[in-house]
Amino acid sequence: MGKRIAGTAYITADGVQLALRGNLNVSTSAFERNGIAGLDRVHGYEEKPRVPFIECDVSLGNDTTIAQLEAITDATVVAKLATGRTHTLFGAWTKSAFELNAEQGMTRVRFEGISGSEF
Repeated sequence: MGKRIAGTAYITADGVQLALRGNLNVSTSAFERNGIAGLDRVHGYEEKPRVPFIECDVSLGNDTTIAQLEAITDATVVAKLATGRTHTLFGAWTKSAFELNAEQGMTRVRFEGISGSEF
């Protein structure tokens, strides 16, 4: 039996839906581990906090401008995926600088936050 693993998605920042163009990437992991190898063997790993993020391309136009995106700070950003999964960033801001793709009328947005969750 077929199972949906990808498809439509929606993204909101403080309840305002953005025109999601594509390239939605999400990482709500709270930490990152890296292995530590000595000259004789693997000794273990280090663990560091990681900045969770949601990154995507959004259409620009009358409803969304770069100035509006730059003004986003301390927001709740939610990405709802076709699989039913929801990823949320808390205390989120937009990472700049923005670049306008004039041919396609869009920009890449990277939201970073204090914490994130997956449901």
